[in-house]
Amino acid sequence: SAASAVATAGILTCFYTDGMSLRAPGALLRSLAAPASNLSVELRPPRAELDAAAGMDAWIDTYHAVRGLVRDETFVFLTDSAVGAREEQNLRHLVINLGSDVPRDHVVPFLTTKHSLKFCLDYAERAAQAGFPSLVVLGGDKSVGPPRCVEHAWQLRESIRTHVPELTLGGWANPHANPDRQAEYLADGRLTADFYLTQVVSHHDIAAVEAFVQALDRRGVRHPHAFGVFYYRSANARTLEALSQFLPVPVEGLTREFAEGASADEICARTILALRGAGIRHVYVSNLPVGRARATMERIKAL
Repeated sequence: SAASAVATAGILTCFYTDGMSLRAPGALLRSLAAPASNLSVELRPPRAELDAAAGMDAWIDTYHAVRGLVRDETFVFLTDSAVGAREEQNLRHLVINLGSDVPRDHVVPFLTTKHSLKFCLDYAERAAQAGFPSLVVLGGDKSVGPPRCVEHAWQLRESIRTHVPELTLGGWANPHANPDRQAEYLADGRLTADFYLTQVVSHHDIAAVEAFVQALDRRGVRHPHAFGVFYYRSANARTLEALSQFLPVPVEGLTREFAEGASADEICARTILALRGAGIRHVYVSNLPVGRARATMERIKAL
């Protein structure tokens, strides 16, 4: 996509065109393009195997969390089963239960390629019809769960762009991988993404973050983006080992910080501050306790 920006009455307005459509960005893209820092949240839907009562309680917590965060003008990303764990269908519950008082432009569903192509295209169409202007489309872990319907996420985004051109699409990058290769992917015209999110990083990984940012600068990659930060709740060895199967976990550093008396909130805030120091303005926080997500975010912001 080619992008141009014009300032009107002090407000940044961006238009994205790919020869098929003209898409005025919603609140998310405007926020990611603005100079002020943005702090968003990623939540997981309840697991599909919960019984009816537990599932209902879990969704009630999710609705309260989404509503409260959005009232604070916080963007909320709601994940899909990227790591193979069966989760409730996020879009269906959002449409049924959010109500008309929650602005859809502050709620961004995830969609992975780990469904049939028909399901994915229908999902994108339903998201647009329900008023969600943005969708993050990523591949999902190849080693677990159902197979991908396409080899690469950009192929699914390309199909969605043709099928539902009005949607703003988000992609994915991994600062822990080869930085030049990641920058090459993001610079590729086939990316078919208006913004991207990154795999979670830590202040213990700041050298990898800086190498990734430098590679982006060399390739002239200027897409709006937000870096991921994981909310580690404890230094439980079994938990950290399980998490390490799906994401890079700085086990030694986290264990030391918790042993020294740092709280989960403080460790999360340290990563956000380290990213700010590296020039990263926009961050999303993953793995917050859903029932206490809003209060936890307030504590992290205060720190």
